[in-house]
Amino acid sequence: MTRPITAGVDGTEEGLAALDWAAREAVRRGLPLRVVHAWRYEEHEALGGDREAQRGWVSEGVAESVRAVTGRHPDLSVGVDVVEGGPVEVLVDAAAGSELLALGSRGHGRVVGFLLGSVGQQVIAEAARPVVLVRAGDRPTAEAAGREVVVGQQGGPEDSAAVLEFAFRTAAARRATVRVVRAWTLPPVFAYSPGSMKLLDEAGGLEPYEKKALAEAVRPLRERFPDVPVAEHVEMGSAGQVLLAEAGRAQLMVVGRRAHRTAVGARTGSVAHGVLHHADCPVAVVPHD
Repeated sequence: MTRPITAGVDGTEEGLAALDWAAREAVRRGLPLRVVHAWRYEEHEALGGDREAQRGWVSEGVAESVRAVTGRHPDLSVGVDVVEGGPVEVLVDAAAGSELLALGSRGHGRVVGFLLGSVGQQVIAEAARPVVLVRAGDRPTAEAAGREVVVGQQGGPEDSAAVLEFAFRTAAARRATVRVVRAWTLPPVFAYSPGSMKLLDEAGGLEPYEKKALAEAVRPLRERFPDVPVAEHVEMGSAGQVLLAEAGRAQLMVVGRRAHRTAVGARTGSVAHGVLHHADCPVAVVPHD
């Protein structure tokens, strides 16, 4: 089954930026574009009291945005769905059948980064497929040659397989370099054991051990995507800080989040949360086991 690239639109500047980003990504991957708008009937004099008339008014507003995109990409296959329901439920459902879901988010420069509303936060935390946050003002020039797809890698190969695959597949479509970033910190004294010390001694120390772990995680992706240039980056520090230090070279930042629900519900995760709030490029959040 061919999954489309889906954009959630709401008529805002950031929603239009997400739509433009999604259209370019669909063209690059040779996939159809699906445009989704969540709509709720409101009994309001200015909006009109007739349900179907109100739906028609909303649909025309969405269609106007889509016409601008099809004008720039005349060969792109585009489907439009104006769905009555709550935005979180509609968008999470749309994401389930998509290659990825693109959403807009307001941003005010490098310091503030993304301003995530409650809808965006819930969709990212609950979506079963990757969600990409695009800031208002995002431009195609940000995808120029030389800028990389930067992805965070943690744990062993199985822990980051889905996140790395998304990054490599995206880079392949863009003919971009993937920069795989692994952060490490000194473990507490009580975490040392004879077994762990033996592994570290065999690797030659902590940093060589981390470099070896990163190389092992990346190796299967290098084999599957031999034409994608790869840079491996290992640095001491918190994962969020190390990733953000590389954001200036990124056309897209890719981070993972655990897909399982906790006792307090679905969560985005501290690394993804930090990157989303401070990166000044589009950020993809990829759920994984």
